[in-house]
Amino acid sequence: MRHISIAIPNGGVSITNIETTYQILSHVNGILADREQSPLFHIQLVGLSMPFSQQPVRFFAKPDVLTSEIAYSDLIIIPSTIGDPTNNIAINQELILWIKQLYKNGAEVASFCVGAFLLAATGLLKGKQCATHWHSANAFRQMFPDVNLVDDKIMTEEKGIYTSGGAHSYLNLLVYLVEKFAGREVAVQIAKSYMIDIDRTSQSPFVIFKGQKVHEDEQVKKAQEFIEKNFSEKITVDELAEMLVVSRRSLERRFKDATGNTIVEYIQRVKIEAAKKDFESNKKNINEVMYQVGYTDPKGFRSVFKKVTGLSPVAYRKKYNKLIAG
Repeated sequence: MRHISIAIPNGGVSITNIETTYQILSHVNGILADREQSPLFHIQLVGLSMPFSQQPVRFFAKPDVLTSEIAYSDLIIIPSTIGDPTNNIAINQELILWIKQLYKNGAEVASFCVGAFLLAATGLLKGKQCATHWHSANAFRQMFPDVNLVDDKIMTEEKGIYTSGGAHSYLNLLVYLVEKFAGREVAVQIAKSYMIDIDRTSQSPFVIFKGQKVHEDEQVKKAQEFIEKNFSEKITVDELAEMLVVSRRSLERRFKDATGNTIVEYIQRVKIEAAKKDFESNKKNINEVMYQVGYTDPKGFRSVFKKVTGLSPVAYRKKYNKLIAG
């Protein structure tokens, strides 16, 4: 039987993550019991300490056991946290050390959404891929530049470490783990029971690009602002470098370091974000929107749009525009 530790960090935490994880993994045991098979998971809520009182609170999760009582677990699940990531890391140093030690002892570790900040604080994600909520991507990159953040993915897996993207994408990671441990048939049954799109792999269609300005490079910010005001025009790297009186090579390096994107990628994302807003709110045809955001080649536009959003322009408009869908 696999021991599953659902961690309960200090501070704000997603009760939904905790409750649903417990429910789904328990449901797997129930499916196996119906087949007269032994349960697969022994699930425990693991915290740093027991609450001092039972005073009424809005959200409350009481640990079954303390971290000091668990020396081995097959899988540790870190739910999404609530509040400032820096503070959450500071008040969970003991939990972070415990996770590191158990991983060293052979445990696998999974994080949901912004729980990735706690996981990254262990150092276990260094050089590895990681997913988190797209809204927190800029802050994550600033705090953990040595982690390969892939903010378009629903989930990642590398060397016994799993991460999921934003909000309800943790459900996809849970189904993935069920399939890995209990098989495809059980995973499909769970997906149907909880109405989870079992093979969804990208959170790109849900991303709202707001620019990556959480940095201190003023020259790069000027370049970003110029791009955002003039995205419908043809913008070249040489033009930006000349405007800012810096070398092209220096600007490209500084831009990538500050934003996580190359200049060309940033221009593409600004253009595609403008196109997405048009597709969501009016009945303009694909070519009209394409020309308005500065593209002239339909094939090139479709290719970049799908690369950024995971959907074709037609599919995106149909999915998010009620005027078209209706």
